[in-house]
Amino acid sequence: MAEDKLHRQNIVACVWDFDKTLIPGYMQWPIFRHYGFDEKIFWREVNRLPEVYKKRGQVVSPDIIYLNHILTYVRNGIFPGLNNALLRKLGAQLTFYQGLPGFFQTLKDIVARHPLYARFEIRLEHYIISTGLAEMIRGSAIAPHVEGVYGCEFIEDPLPPRFEEQKEFEMDAAAEIGQIGQIVDNTIKTRFIFEINKGTNKIDTIDVNSKIAPEDRRIPIENMIYIADGPSDVPVFSVVRKHGGQAYAVYEPKNEKEFAQNDELRSGGRVDHFGRADYREKSDTFMWLTSHVRQICDRIVLQSEEALSRRVGRPPRHIHRDDPAYDRGPRQSDLFPEKSAATDKEPAGA
Repeated sequence: MAEDKLHRQNIVACVWDFDKTLIPGYMQWPIFRHYGFDEKIFWREVNRLPEVYKKRGQVVSPDIIYLNHILTYVRNGIFPGLNNALLRKLGAQLTFYQGLPGFFQTLKDIVARHPLYARFEIRLEHYIISTGLAEMIRGSAIAPHVEGVYGCEFIEDPLPPRFEEQKEFEMDAAAEIGQIGQIVDNTIKTRFIFEINKGTNKIDTIDVNSKIAPEDRRIPIENMIYIADGPSDVPVFSVVRKHGGQAYAVYEPKNEKEFAQNDELRSGGRVDHFGRADYREKSDTFMWLTSHVRQICDRIVLQSEEALSRRVGRPPRHIHRDDPAYDRGPRQSDLFPEKSAATDKEPAGA
């Protein structure tokens, strides 16, 4: 490790997909309920659009055509008054898989309350990268626990041609979304992995395409775990694992088809492991993620001690889990004080 670095690289990042990873199904349903419109009709049309446009000799992206169709519904008066404020308000209606959003804080506490990790100022951050609507995520219950949200964005009341020549613009209280501001598809997601890696979300002067030495990047990808629901996230799984990070796939509990898809991903070396989208204590997903967050922290401690030993001339102290003096982390009673001493145990296998 280099002695003089731009960042200390003592941050662990859990990077999450959203739809079918943190919530059952897709996030747009509150929009349809708000306007009293049958969402099945909308999605049936969306699924047909690529074929219809292809017959016209026009190529569209299947991943993001739904954004244009939402705008078509706004222009045609089916979704009147749909704007970013309303999207954020509707995001509050989203319901999460069991154990969320509390599990996000549990992971942070496991790192923050461990004396050895605290000594080296290690901390954990959560990020969400989604092909869904960023404003709905920002309005949801998970938002306070998240460091950054990357998703599709809409522009309200787009500026007209020659807008620079106009001295004043009328303030329209009934703003509506009118253009796409940012798109995120399953390939573009990889770009945001590198934004988090390089720290462009923290330092405006650093561009995602800037050349930055590995030792100067804010969060090494080897300090990341990417969690998503399956085959559509293979591009991100591949990038994260190629650069030393870990990939974990989740499936809807009791869904045999999704289980089989994720088992195939693991067999093909696309993910490190997979489990149910159940984030309650002692679930397989809870235990795998907490265990591997600790493993990343242990490695950061060891690297930090080795770097320190080079500066002060003392041998590094290797950390072993079977060392009685080594505290693997806060007990469950520390994270959940309401529990009795009888249940004050770490989940088996963590």
